[in-house]
Amino acid sequence: MSKEKEIKSIRDIPGVGPSIADKLEAAGFTTPWAIVVSRAEELAEKVGIPLHTAERIIANARKLLGIRFKTAKEVKLERLSVRKITTGSKNLDDLLGGGIETKTITEFFGEYGTGKTQICHQLSVNVQLPPERGGLSGRAVYIDTEGTFRWERIEAMARGLGLDPDEVMENIYYQRAYNSDHQIAIVEELFSFVPEHNVKLVVIDSVTSHFRAEYPGRENLAARQQKLNKHLHQLVRLAEAYNIAVVVTNQVMARPDVFYGDPTQAVGGHVLAHTPGVRVQLRKAKGHKRIARVVDAPHLPEGEAIFVIVDEGIRDPEE
Repeated sequence: MSKEKEIKSIRDIPGVGPSIADKLEAAGFTTPWAIVVSRAEELAEKVGIPLHTAERIIANARKLLGIRFKTAKEVKLERLSVRKITTGSKNLDDLLGGGIETKTITEFFGEYGTGKTQICHQLSVNVQLPPERGGLSGRAVYIDTEGTFRWERIEAMARGLGLDPDEVMENIYYQRAYNSDHQIAIVEELFSFVPEHNVKLVVIDSVTSHFRAEYPGRENLAARQQKLNKHLHQLVRLAEAYNIAVVVTNQVMARPDVFYGDPTQAVGGHVLAHTPGVRVQLRKAKGHKRIARVVDAPHLPEGEAIFVIVDEGIRDPEE
């Protein structure tokens, strides 16, 4: 067994005595990975310990977790630990290289009615399926910033998969985020909540709406982008620390300077464009059909897939 799997507790880290361990856990640093992905200044401030102590604890945690230079082959073997959640559509799964990946952020962006929220609902159900059915036998956290969550859709999607709707809803932890500070605080809490509740998927629908509303105009752009950047890296750390999937939705805005091609782009600018691991644009087609296009993913070719939204959820179109 590897060292990474042997280490279960922060109390295994050299230099972490009982009193510091209690402080770390009280501050939400409940696993070695949560410590490793934190900045020393952040750890010192939240736990109330000297900066040099925080630096030493992080360094010791890195050594124990085997964080060092690795060969490309070792990286390949590590990538094999990435797991995937089915979207419910084989076409969409194939486009995404097998489904929604853990250890990364997947962003779905598009105009109103393109299916962003429907996909979030479907994934919150599908993550509960056993691996042989495309799930992770885990629970979901659903952070709703716009009031778009509908339990009725969860119920219909659960029935569509032959699952008990009440049991499925018991395994989705919902919270409405009322502003950007609240949204950030909820994610901060997840560093202790996720491992304690077997959470394998975190959804934020939508990730940018509060930031956009609270920081309007060009004069507030720098402050907004700085805060959004910090939040997105917080989500990256969460995904990597616990090998979970993070899915965010995003709105689009018109670009009046574009005369050819698609005149819309995702909100968030370069900050959002450079953070998620996989970016997927959604657009409407005829009837219930939707078109998904991978616009940015380091390991996936650009391509498109057609799926449909029906009463039972996300499915492939019937030929």
